[in-house]
Amino acid sequence: MSENYKEAFEKTRVAGLIAAGALDEVAKIIKPGIETNQIDKLCFEYINDHGAYSAPLLYRGFPKSCCTSTNHIVCHGIPSDKVLKDGDIVNVDVTALKNGWHGDTSRTFEIGNVSVKAKKLIQTTYEAMMQAISIVKDNINLGDIGSTIQKYVEAQGFSVVQDFCGHGIGKSFHEEPNVLHYGKKGTGEKIKTGMIFTIEPMINLGKFETKTLSDGWTAVTKDKSLSAQFEHTVGVTKNGCEIFTLSNKKQLIK
Repeated sequence: MSENYKEAFEKTRVAGLIAAGALDEVAKIIKPGIETNQIDKLCFEYINDHGAYSAPLLYRGFPKSCCTSTNHIVCHGIPSDKVLKDGDIVNVDVTALKNGWHGDTSRTFEIGNVSVKAKKLIQTTYEAMMQAISIVKDNINLGDIGSTIQKYVEAQGFSVVQDFCGHGIGKSFHEEPNVLHYGKKGTGEKIKTGMIFTIEPMINLGKFETKTLSDGWTAVTKDKSLSAQFEHTVGVTKNGCEIFTLSNKKQLIK
């Protein structure tokens, strides 16, 4: 990232707002009885209506416009005719590509009445992401982000997925650096003003191990325990960071 990052921030801000808006629309319709295909259709249409493109669509062959990861699916769940039922949890992950720049975000939604454990898992995942974002500023180590998430999550009795990570983002969907959600403080490269990347912890109720199904995309917990995820795209400033994918709504968790 060059020192002249204002244009990058401005364009990511626009893309991020569209992505966040798509999830706000999802929050209005998501309930028991809808198919995950309906979520995909809504995201595609909302992003398209705002002059942007759903970046996941056909990315490395991915067949849909968003990812819908239910229950023990960790990430990259493919929307289908699967019907959401009372007690499910589902992460919806969207990325808008606008004027050549990406905005990437996800939220985990509760479907109807979910268990106390599921609620705690979702809340812990969101709080871990926000705690990590709160420490981001020029000249900290990448490992500080992972350490913050891991300490918080493990203190709550959950585990951090290690097979997937956050990533740099800009004109390309996935760039350097890799942003691990576990690790040791003071390790990893220094982050610098102007860098843009995602923080997107995937947190499991059980053990951290995952496996990818035969479709080549859908990642699940090996022990079939529940998994939750939240994601924001952030830009590093001298004294902090800007979150590009904040909802216009006060309530981020449905």
